[in-house]
Amino acid sequence: MVSASACAGQVGAVLPLLLVLFDLLGEGVECGINAEVEKQLEMGKKLLAAGQLADALSHFHAAIAIAMFLLQTSNMTNDCRRKRRKSLLGKTASGILLITEGDSDNYIAYYRRATVYLAMGKSKAAIRDLSKVVELKQDFTSARLQRGHLLLKQGKFDEAEEDFKNVLKSNPSDNEEKEARSQLMKSDELQRLHSQAQSLYHQEDYITAIRLLDEILEVCVWDAELRELRAECYIKEGEPGKAISDLKAATKLKNDNTEAFYKISTIYYQLGDHELSLSEVRECLKLDQDHKLCFSHYKQVKKLNKQIESAEELIREGRYTDAISKYESVMKTEPKVPIYTTRAKERICHCFSKNEQSAEAIKVCTEVLLLEPANVNALKDRAEAYLLEDQYEEAIQDYETAQANSENDQQIREGLERAQRMLKQSQKRDYYKILGIKRNARKQEIIKAYRKLASQWHPDNFQNEEEKKKAEKKFIDIAAAKEVLTDPEMRRKFDAGEDPLDAESQQGGGNPFHRTWNTWQGFNPFSSGGPFKFKFHFN
Repeated sequence: MVSASACAGQVGAVLPLLLVLFDLLGEGVECGINAEVEKQLEMGKKLLAAGQLADALSHFHAAIAIAMFLLQTSNMTNDCRRKRRKSLLGKTASGILLITEGDSDNYIAYYRRATVYLAMGKSKAAIRDLSKVVELKQDFTSARLQRGHLLLKQGKFDEAEEDFKNVLKSNPSDNEEKEARSQLMKSDELQRLHSQAQSLYHQEDYITAIRLLDEILEVCVWDAELRELRAECYIKEGEPGKAISDLKAATKLKNDNTEAFYKISTIYYQLGDHELSLSEVRECLKLDQDHKLCFSHYKQVKKLNKQIESAEELIREGRYTDAISKYESVMKTEPKVPIYTTRAKERICHCFSKNEQSAEAIKVCTEVLLLEPANVNALKDRAEAYLLEDQYEEAIQDYETAQANSENDQQIREGLERAQRMLKQSQKRDYYKILGIKRNARKQEIIKAYRKLASQWHPDNFQNEEEKKKAEKKFIDIAAAKEVLTDPEMRRKFDAGEDPLDAESQQGGGNPFHRTWNTWQGFNPFSSGGPFKFKFHFN
């Protein structure tokens, strides 16, 4: 019987044909039915040659269904035919084509359909049809050779050898005899290698066992046990990531393979991929909801996954302090798997940097980079923190290291250029340093620092001519710093590495923002408005 899902696409084509057949049977036109079988086989063969596999399969299905129906209804009364028609239509409508016992004339249809199944990669269905061919016509050597090849791919050495030996007993052609003897020799060699690989595994020589299993699996590609054995060797050798592809194949090759799903899930978990781990353990529970290991692991992964998703949502919302707290919970939830602590610290580093908590960011980012020196995200976040601390050379070094590991990252390129401009700028005039404030200072902090320094360095406070000139220069710088840093647009330009009061930074050579002492005479540092001349008097 062919599954409903496999036949769903063909039901529409077969159903009208079956209705016609019932009518023909009612009139006793069996010769027309035989002709229809031949027609379906011929059409299937042409479509197969043209590479139209699905359509070819539809016609081979139809040929078998017609022939089987003819056999089963040949001795039925009209009443029986009507009941049979109702039964067959009901099952066909649900996507099931009835393929039952038949005579030897049907082996060609089965064989051709097996060929289509093979071309579509449906080996299990192909083996079923080839077995039917052999059952109907035991001396059909091509079918035995084909089935032997497939059984060998499944690692069923004894069954494959039986087919090849039967070919040799069935008066084969020269090519068939040569092929059967060659496959028998190959099977013997594969069994020898298999025995050696198992022995090496038990001797804990996993590397040599893997080498032999590689050789065997080049032929026995559908052997689930061999793939599981190689996966176990990879795990024992400390390379669990390489085991995943073999275990995934094993879940498809062996029905209800909960053990493989569990192993895949735990490997992903150990590698830090909690999302894929959750997906795989769910597949295990679909097969067995009471599986103790899978259920216990599922609860742990689900809890961790929920915390990480919540933390990332907080980051997207800009709630960095809450996100830090959530990632600290992640480290408590899974303290035994180091990768989760490292990833959590990487994100905490990012949150501190985004929250302009530069000292904390540098500390946590450095902890991450001691474990992963090429961690691009930690390098970028620490570079930004260094810029907040006016440590330009350190920021440049981090950006350059990040760029070496991620050449096409535009954010790194822009950050590096900005850090280089800020370093060059710091070697000229740094308005933040002039006022003694940090780069993330708010406007109120800027004005407060300005007032304090303007009062301290106002030239009227100095009597000595040399000291007065020094104070004038200092006062000009203080006033310029206040002007730039309290103007959002000018501050943005300065933060980008451009000094809006520097003549070299202006177009056309002139500086519209150029200031002298005369400009600032009469300026009141405690006012936001017009001129106000004042002097400090001391007793």
